[in-house]
Amino acid sequence: MATTKWTLDPTHSELQFKVKHLMITTVTGSFRNITAELESEADDNFENAKASFSAEVGSVDTGNADRDKHLVTGDFFDVETHPTMTFESTSITRDGDDYKLAGNITIKGVTKPIVLDVEFGGTAVDPWGNTKAGFTLSGKLKRGDFGLTYNATLETGGVMLGDEVKILGELQFVKQA
Repeated sequence: MATTKWTLDPTHSELQFKVKHLMITTVTGSFRNITAELESEADDNFENAKASFSAEVGSVDTGNADRDKHLVTGDFFDVETHPTMTFESTSITRDGDDYKLAGNITIKGVTKPIVLDVEFGGTAVDPWGNTKAGFTLSGKLKRGDFGLTYNATLETGGVMLGDEVKILGELQFVKQA
């Protein structure tokens, strides 16, 4: 059976993360340099598709240059040793009109399984004749599971950074000829 290949349209896609700060607010960040590919058996059904993703962790952007410089050090992503974060799917299954995307994510040299919720936005043809497919993904991981353990204890007894990281993505793919 022929497969359909899709590549990420980076100008219409974003990958964000959210982490609690001081346990009272949430800080949002994103990765500016991301790539992804899909290989599906149909143009409008992504069950059993294969998905892969990569982000240059040095492209992290939280809207604060000093924080971004800290995030690429050994305290967090250690970009000199681990310049990319990757994901490889192990399964994509239907969940109503949407999907569950299971796979292995590698951050800072540590690989762990993760399951992401994927909302399928549909397909459309742009004004230049390109077929596009849109997805919204969400999930959670524990940063400590990946060696991202930097933190500080507050005088109130809490910690500066939460361990749970929310992952949010708006991804648009282009069907390849």
